[in-house]
Amino acid sequence: MEYRTREGRSRAVRLTAKLAVNLAALALLAGCGRAAPSTDAVFVSDESANCVHVLDGASGKSLGTLQTGARPRGMALSPDGATLYVAASNANRIEAWDIKARQLRRIYPAGSDPERFAVSPDGRSLYIANEDHSAVSFLDLASARIVREVPVGPEPEGMGVSPDGKLVVATAEASSTVHFIDAASGRMLATAAVGNRPRHVLFVDGGRRIWVSSEQRGLIAVFDRATLRRVATIDLVPAFPDVEQVQAVEMVLSPHGRRVFVAMGRGDRVAEIDPAAGRVVRSFPTGHRTWGLTLSPHGERLYAASGLSGSLTTVDLARNAVIRTDELGGKPWGVVAVAR
Repeated sequence: MEYRTREGRSRAVRLTAKLAVNLAALALLAGCGRAAPSTDAVFVSDESANCVHVLDGASGKSLGTLQTGARPRGMALSPDGATLYVAASNANRIEAWDIKARQLRRIYPAGSDPERFAVSPDGRSLYIANEDHSAVSFLDLASARIVREVPVGPEPEGMGVSPDGKLVVATAEASSTVHFIDAASGRMLATAAVGNRPRHVLFVDGGRRIWVSSEQRGLIAVFDRATLRRVATIDLVPAFPDVEQVQAVEMVLSPHGRRVFVAMGRGDRVAEIDPAAGRVVRSFPTGHRTWGLTLSPHGERLYAASGLSGSLTTVDLARNAVIRTDELGGKPWGVVAVAR
């Protein structure tokens, strides 16, 4: 609209000012109902320094360290988020740390050389990969006893448990196989071949799909939960023609379930995959040999631990950019983020 008189111009100015005030008020009201950005603490296991580094997720500032048993590697949270479990591989134990107090509360037997493990959805059991024993140990947390040991392929590493708690999945690195185990009985339900050196297990699509990453050749095998048969294979290599070593290691699912992030090991990147389409949509550069991966509690930041560069990379997913690299030294392995 065009105003040709002074009165018209004044009226336009008043209307514009009124509109600006109203929009500011609406924005303020909208902000009252919007959750504030999460403040989180990031826990990074360091297998050479025998500790877990604790950092502020927003700033990268050190919040201290947890002194653990020898060679801490895999970590996981209890379902209520109050306890951090840490596998001290060379000490043959799982440690339970109080998140808020950052104090060691209990030590559990874990069988020989525990590496990765999965926590049952009800928080009562841990399923532990015993790498040098070719077995999966079922640990009952209440009694602190290993109640079952299930033989699997050589050098088991990746572990997962279905959202309903009925299916345990283990990968065997040396035989390139994945093993499907009934959680109630320990009975082996099926075994399948996957890509070389399988590393991690992730339940996707509400537990209806099971993803198994394989380090060599950057493959992800997708299994149907109902039939335990492979239904698809995602190959990362075509998406990264300029990356010399395309690998697939740890994976994490976004809170809304519409993205899967994959640590690419010596590919020194993290790939972001649309699971519905089975394709890479973007990627982020990281440190050298990226192994561990996690998201902030609300999914706005991605954290990637790189063992050979001794660093933790932080990615702002909304800004589509790496915002910080924290030099930790040692050999960072696993990473977990919790709300503070």
